[in-house]
Amino acid sequence: MVHPKYVERAQRIRNPRTARVATHRRIDKKAKARYTSLLRVSGVLTIVLAFLMGYVVLTSNLTGLSYAVANAKHERAELQAETMRLDDRISALRSDDRLAALAAKLNMTEPESFAVVRLPLPSNAQPQRLAEFSSLAGLVVPAP
Repeated sequence: MVHPKYVERAQRIRNPRTARVATHRRIDKKAKARYTSLLRVSGVLTIVLAFLMGYVVLTSNLTGLSYAVANAKHERAELQAETMRLDDRISALRSDDRLAALAAKLNMTEPESFAVVRLPLPSNAQPQRLAEFSSLAGLVVPAP
């Protein structure tokens, strides 16, 4: 007996466009799922890197300020030492012994009498005013 041959046909899809769209949606969803984990990891790494860079910037700023403070302290110490040296020199130059030696060298003597001389004011003289304050307060400097 001969058996009849049955050819099995593939089932027919009722609406091929819907199936095609569903297939494309599934493919797109899988592709997005493949990259979402990569994007999430990249986002987390970017945030961590931003915080790390902020920390580094703040630390470097603090270090720079520390160097500036140390430099200012060193400069202040040098200026104080220079001021002390100059004060010592001023006191040595103003000493009575040195001035007496210079006066003796120049044949200077103590005055025996003092004279106070008053000069008369010129007739057309106006009282002198201080230029800085005359407009503000009208200050008048008495003539000698």
